[in-house]
Formats: sequence, C-alpha cells, structure tokens
Amino acid sequence: MTPRDIVPTRQRLLWSTGQAGLVGLLVYAYFRIRNLTEGAYDVAVEHARELVAFEKELGIDVEHAIQAPVTSSETLERFANWVYIWGHWPVIIATMIWLSWRHRHLFLRLRDAMVISGALGMMVFVTYPVAPPRLVPLGLVDTVTENNSAYRVLQPPAFTNQYAAMPSLHAGWDLLVGIAIVTAATTVVVRVVGLLMPVLMMVAVVATANHFVIDVVAGVALVLAGHYAAVRLERRRMRRGSPAGGPGRTDDEITSQPEPVAGT
Repeated sequence: MTPRDIVPTRQRLLWSTGQAGLVGLLVYAYFRIRNLTEGAYDVAVEHARELVAFEKELGIDVEHAIQAPVTSSETLERFANWVYIWGHWPVIIATMIWLSWRHRHLFLRLRDAMVISGALGMMVFVTYPVAPPRLVPLGLVDTVTENNSAYRVLQPPAFTNQYAAMPSLHAGWDLLVGIAIVTAATTVVVRVVGLLMPVLMMVAVVATANHFVIDVVAGVALVLAGHYAAVRLERRRMRRGSPAGGPGRTDDEITSQPEPVAGT
C-alpha cells in the first residue's frame, strides 16, 4: 500500500465504522421499542385466528402443508431451523459490512429501506399484535425453540416481542438484503445466493411455525414500499450533489455510478 492509498483507506474505515455504529443503535432501538409494545396474549391470538380465517378465504392457508415435510425429516428440520436462525442477522450484518466497504450507495439504500420498513412495521406491531403460529393451538410445531438454543443467543428474550408476527420482517429484510446482493454482485455465484436466500427464508419462517403465509406477504409488501422510499431518498441525495457513497469510495463507484434499482 502506497502513502496515497492510506488516506482513502482510512476514510473508508472511519465511514464504515460510523455507519456500523449508527445501524447498531437503530437496531437496538428497534428491538427495545418492539419489546415495549408487546400486546396481550388473548388479543394477539384472536388476531392470529382472524388471519387464519382470512387465509382460508384466499385459499392460502398452507402452513400445515409447508411444515409437514420438515417435521417428518430430521435433515429438513435442521436445515429449516438453520436458515431461520443463521440466515437472518448474521447474513444482514455480513452484507452491510461488505456493502459499506465496497458499495456505499447500496449500503445507504439498504439502511434506509430497513429503517423505513422497520418504522412501518412497528406501527403494525402496536396497533395489531399477532401471535405466531407456534403460540396458537393450530397443531403446528415450534421446531426452532424445541430443538435449537442458538436462536436465544442471537435474539435474547429481552429483545423479543412474541406478538410481532405481522408483518414478517424476518422474511422482508432478507428480501432487501437479497436485492442489495444481486444488485452489487459481479459473479453468478453471489447473484444466485442473493436470489435464493430470501426465498429460503420465506419458506423457513412458515415451516418453523414462526409466521403465517399472510405475514410473509405483508412483510414483502412493506419492505418493497420501504425500498421504493429509499430509492427516492437516494435520488434526492444525487440531485443535491451529495455523493451517495460518502468519502473514500472505490474507483469503480466513482467512475461508474449505477442507476438506482426500484426492486426485483
């Protein structure tokens, strides 16, 4: 590394560290507020039954059909649990670190989309608390907490709102991360990972009895709205002449700034 390279590298490190701290504070605030807004069990279960009835009207009450292969196969159950546990926060954190270092404009877009959709989701959690399938007597099995303790390490009970099943940001935020990965990917393998990851998570949240199908649909709709708003914010920054990537951008980002992508 030459002396000329040291300053940009230091700038990128400082910018990434600052952004990581900001995101960490936002995530902490999100979980604390979500936990403080936890509703009553009876109300949350009643809302869950309303969603089940709504799914039946739409013909999408397929939770039992999705979980049946998982509970009948130890391998599939472990895989579904693994996707649900390790395919969320670890993947989100790793992706944001990568984007903050190499693709600043995509990092900001993902950050803004998560913040906006998280705020919208919080409004739903407060006004319409919903118990997950695993807490409603529907004959579905809580495969994660019965067979794996790792989830409690990644998401301790003190940070968990049991009645925040609607919408599924577990699936929704993975979709946002998948969009960012596909947009930033320069190889087929990375692009395939970005495409498969949100699909696997959408199946896993239902197969593990943590979300209803309608929760996933609502989560996807919510994050796409958040992504659209984040793209609008990015375009506003660009019109004002504020560099989307912040200080110390890589040369390929400076010479070739891609157009914002509204979705996939």
